[in-house]
Amino acid sequence: MRRRFIHHATLAVSVLVANAAAAQQAPATPPMVVVAQPQRMQSNLGGGFIEYLFGDDRPAYAPPPQYAGPPQYVAPPSAYPESQPQPLYVNAGPNVDPMLEQQRPDLKMDPQFLPREVDYRTAEPPGTIVVDTPQHFLYLVEDNGRAMRYGIGVGRPGFTWSGAHKISAKKEWPDWVPPEEMLQRQPYLPHFMPGGPDNPLGARAMYLGSTLYRIHGSNEPWTIGKNVSSGCIRMRNTDIIDLYGRVKVGARVVVM
Repeated sequence: MRRRFIHHATLAVSVLVANAAAAQQAPATPPMVVVAQPQRMQSNLGGGFIEYLFGDDRPAYAPPPQYAGPPQYVAPPSAYPESQPQPLYVNAGPNVDPMLEQQRPDLKMDPQFLPREVDYRTAEPPGTIVVDTPQHFLYLVEDNGRAMRYGIGVGRPGFTWSGAHKISAKKEWPDWVPPEEMLQRQPYLPHFMPGGPDNPLGARAMYLGSTLYRIHGSNEPWTIGKNVSSGCIRMRNTDIIDLYGRVKVGARVVVM
């Protein structure tokens, strides 16, 4: 056993000595450095995950977009000249349906009678309707000394009146039954007319107490601002629709 160990040890030493001698005789050669030239490599690696990690086709990192704040509000251009009030509608749009309002190029409503919100000081509580007969304005009283103001047509001379009532009923596209007194003055009038665009009560009517008077619409806007009725208070159809949606049955109406 000892002889075998000595034999293997002697053999290992001989190999080391031979390698050292060969290394002294061989010339020194510098290590080779291979520089890969950049080029697009085609790969058959399937889904491309390896190419995404190590290839040249990786997408460049883009920084997240910077928040620039909310967009600036730009008011739309006015549909009316600056010298005219702009209507404020809630229940009717500013673009009037031709069915609601006939147009006559020879007769125009004065723009001052377009609806608008105004300062209005009164002892009447909010929700009250105040009719200023001489000035041809109707005011719907609001909070904080404000009111919605509408242009109106009122009674002809001899048919104006004043007083206080409450709205007893509201009707959309109401039928019209002329009172007996009106038929006596104008016997050519129909005794009944169903609701519709040609009805003189217009698109809406609000009845005042137990009287024959109403606040109602009209498809003749050129009569607003004038003394034309038999005592009723008329408004543009578009305006009465707006007022109708703001007022409840039981609201107080003061006519001056």
